[in-house]
Amino acid sequence: MNSQTSREGLTRRQLLSRSAAVGASFVVGAGFVAGADAAWALETQALSPESMAALIQLARDIYPHDRIPDENYVIAVKVYDTADAAPAIEAGIAALDAVAQGRGYPSYLGTPWERDRVAILREMELSPFFQSIRGGLVTGLYNQKAVWPLFGYEGESYSEGGYLHRGFDDINWL
Repeated sequence: MNSQTSREGLTRRQLLSRSAAVGASFVVGAGFVAGADAAWALETQALSPESMAALIQLARDIYPHDRIPDENYVIAVKVYDTADAAPAIEAGIAALDAVAQGRGYPSYLGTPWERDRVAILREMELSPFFQSIRGGLVTGLYNQKAVWPLFGYEGESYSEGGYLHRGFDDINWL
Protein backbone atom coordinates (compact mmCIF):
# COMPACT_ATOMS: atom_id res chain seq x y z
CA MET A 1 0.00 0.00 0.00
CA ASN A 2 1.29 3.41 -0.91
CA SER A 3 1.86 5.67 2.12
CA GLN A 4 0.99 8.77 0.09
CA THR A 5 -2.44 10.22 0.91
CA SER A 6 -2.58 13.00 -1.66
CA ARG A 7 -0.98 14.15 -4.88
CA GLU A 8 0.99 16.75 -2.93
CA GLY A 9 3.00 14.00 -1.22
CA LEU A 10 1.44 14.11 2.24
CA THR A 11 2.53 10.95 4.01
CA ARG A 12 0.33 9.03 6.44
CA ARG A 13 2.55 10.15 9.33
CA GLN A 14 2.23 13.82 8.27
CA LEU A 15 -1.54 13.42 7.99
CA LEU A 16 -1.80 11.97 11.50
CA SER A 17 0.48 14.62 12.98
CA ARG A 18 -1.61 17.38 11.41
CA SER A 19 -4.78 15.88 12.80
CA ALA A 20 -3.25 15.82 16.28
CA ALA A 21 -2.16 19.44 15.92
CA VAL A 22 -5.64 20.80 15.15
CA GLY A 23 -7.71 18.74 17.52
CA ALA A 24 -8.78 15.18 18.03
CA SER A 25 -12.14 15.62 16.26
CA PHE A 26 -10.85 16.46 12.79
CA VAL A 27 -8.25 15.35 10.31
CA VAL A 28 -7.03 18.29 8.25
CA GLY A 29 -5.10 17.73 5.05
CA ALA A 30 -4.28 19.47 1.82
CA GLY A 31 -7.66 20.88 0.79
CA PHE A 32 -9.91 18.73 2.95
CA VAL A 33 -11.35 18.23 6.43
CA ALA A 34 -12.53 14.83 7.65
CA GLY A 35 -13.97 13.41 10.82
CA ALA A 36 -11.29 11.62 12.82
CA ASP A 37 -13.71 8.95 14.02
CA ALA A 38 -16.51 9.12 11.44
CA ALA A 39 -17.05 8.44 7.77
CA TRP A 40 -17.32 11.95 6.39
CA ALA A 41 -15.01 14.33 4.59
CA LEU A 42 -15.35 17.74 3.01
CA GLU A 43 -13.18 19.14 0.28
CA THR A 44 -12.72 22.85 0.87
CA GLN A 45 -13.01 25.31 -1.99
CA ALA A 46 -12.21 28.82 -0.71
CA LEU A 47 -11.54 28.37 3.01
CA SER A 48 -8.42 26.79 4.40
CA PRO A 49 -9.05 23.31 5.80
CA GLU A 50 -8.02 24.55 9.26
CA SER A 51 -10.59 27.35 9.10
CA MET A 52 -13.29 24.94 7.96
CA ALA A 53 -12.47 22.59 10.85
CA ALA A 54 -12.65 25.55 13.26
CA LEU A 55 -15.96 26.61 11.72
CA ILE A 56 -17.42 23.13 12.22
CA GLN A 57 -16.27 23.15 15.85
CA LEU A 58 -17.68 26.67 16.25
CA ALA A 59 -21.07 25.47 14.99
CA ARG A 60 -21.04 22.58 17.43
CA ASP A 61 -20.07 24.90 20.30
CA ILE A 62 -22.81 27.44 19.48
CA TYR A 63 -25.54 24.82 19.13
CA PRO A 64 -24.30 21.75 21.03
CA HIS A 65 -26.36 18.62 20.47
CA ASP A 66 -24.71 15.31 21.27
CA ARG A 67 -27.24 13.43 19.16
CA ILE A 68 -26.55 15.43 15.99
CA PRO A 69 -23.57 13.99 14.09
CA ASP A 70 -20.81 16.21 12.73
CA GLU A 71 -22.02 15.61 9.17
CA ASN A 72 -25.06 17.79 9.82
CA TYR A 73 -22.89 20.59 11.19
CA VAL A 74 -20.71 20.27 8.07
CA ILE A 75 -23.79 20.66 5.86
CA ALA A 76 -24.80 23.75 7.85
CA VAL A 77 -21.45 25.53 7.50
CA LYS A 78 -20.29 24.52 4.03
CA VAL A 79 -22.30 27.45 2.64
CA TYR A 80 -19.52 29.70 3.99
CA ASP A 81 -16.90 28.00 1.79
CA THR A 82 -17.25 30.47 -1.07
CA ALA A 83 -14.95 33.09 -2.52
CA ASP A 84 -17.33 35.84 -1.36
CA ALA A 85 -17.64 34.64 2.24
CA ALA A 86 -14.09 33.34 2.75
CA PRO A 87 -12.35 36.63 3.65
CA ALA A 88 -14.84 37.42 6.45
CA ILE A 89 -14.77 33.83 7.73
CA GLU A 90 -10.97 33.66 7.69
CA ALA A 91 -10.82 36.98 9.56
CA GLY A 92 -13.38 35.77 12.10
CA ILE A 93 -11.49 32.54 12.70
CA ALA A 94 -8.27 34.56 13.08
CA ALA A 95 -10.03 36.70 15.71
CA LEU A 96 -11.17 33.53 17.52
CA ASP A 97 -7.61 32.24 17.41
CA ALA A 98 -6.30 35.54 18.81
CA VAL A 99 -8.67 35.34 21.77
CA ALA A 100 -7.67 31.69 22.32
CA GLN A 101 -3.98 32.59 22.19
CA GLY A 102 -4.61 35.35 24.72
CA ARG A 103 -5.92 32.62 27.01
CA GLY A 104 -2.83 30.45 26.47
CA TYR A 105 -4.14 28.07 23.78
CA PRO A 106 -2.58 27.60 20.35
CA SER A 107 -5.87 28.33 18.54
CA TYR A 108 -9.63 28.11 18.94
CA LEU A 109 -9.61 24.60 17.51
CA GLY A 110 -6.64 23.73 19.71
CA THR A 111 -8.62 24.63 22.84
CA PRO A 112 -9.34 21.20 24.31
CA TRP A 113 -12.26 21.90 26.65
CA GLU A 114 -15.72 22.95 25.56
CA ARG A 115 -16.12 25.29 28.54
CA ASP A 116 -12.95 27.15 27.49
CA ARG A 117 -14.13 27.43 23.88
CA VAL A 118 -17.50 28.74 25.10
CA ALA A 119 -15.64 31.36 27.18
CA ILE A 120 -13.81 32.43 24.01
CA LEU A 121 -17.14 32.68 22.17
CA ARG A 122 -18.63 34.79 24.97
CA GLU A 123 -15.89 37.34 24.37
CA MET A 124 -16.86 37.48 20.70
CA GLU A 125 -20.64 37.08 20.89
CA LEU A 126 -21.35 40.71 19.98
CA SER A 127 -19.08 40.66 16.92
CA PRO A 128 -20.68 40.67 13.46
CA PHE A 129 -18.80 37.43 12.66
CA PHE A 130 -20.31 35.53 15.59
CA GLN A 131 -23.81 36.93 15.00
CA SER A 132 -23.65 36.04 11.31
CA ILE A 133 -22.61 32.45 11.98
CA ARG A 134 -25.11 32.03 14.84
CA GLY A 135 -27.96 33.37 12.72
CA GLY A 136 -27.03 31.27 9.70
CA LEU A 137 -26.89 28.11 11.79
CA VAL A 138 -30.49 28.50 12.91
CA THR A 139 -31.70 27.65 9.44
CA GLY A 140 -28.62 25.81 8.19
CA LEU A 141 -28.74 23.25 10.98
CA TYR A 142 -32.37 23.01 12.00
CA ASN A 143 -33.87 23.01 8.48
CA GLN A 144 -32.22 19.68 7.69
CA LYS A 145 -34.83 16.94 7.50
CA ALA A 146 -32.26 14.46 8.82
CA VAL A 147 -32.15 16.19 12.23
CA TRP A 148 -35.91 16.60 12.68
CA PRO A 149 -36.51 13.10 14.06
CA LEU A 150 -33.77 13.68 16.65
CA PHE A 151 -35.99 16.39 18.15
CA GLY A 152 -39.29 14.54 17.68
CA TYR A 153 -40.45 16.81 14.85
CA GLU A 154 -42.30 14.93 12.13
CA GLY A 155 -42.11 17.70 9.55
CA GLU A 156 -44.76 19.80 7.92
CA SER A 157 -48.26 18.43 8.07
CA TYR A 158 -50.06 20.25 5.27
CA SER A 159 -49.29 17.57 2.67
CA GLU A 160 -50.64 14.94 5.09
CA GLY A 161 -53.96 16.72 5.63
CA GLY A 162 -52.89 18.92 8.52
CA TYR A 163 -52.44 18.25 12.21
CA LEU A 164 -56.14 17.89 13.04
CA HIS A 165 -56.19 14.20 12.05
CA ARG A 166 -52.50 13.57 12.48
CA GLY A 167 -51.50 13.94 16.08
CA PHE A 168 -53.54 16.93 17.20
CA ASP A 169 -55.62 14.88 19.63
CA ASP A 170 -52.88 12.46 20.76
CA ILE A 171 -53.08 13.45 24.41
CA ASN A 172 -52.33 10.25 26.23
CA TRP A 173 -50.68 11.92 29.19
CA LEU A 174 -53.92 13.37 30.66
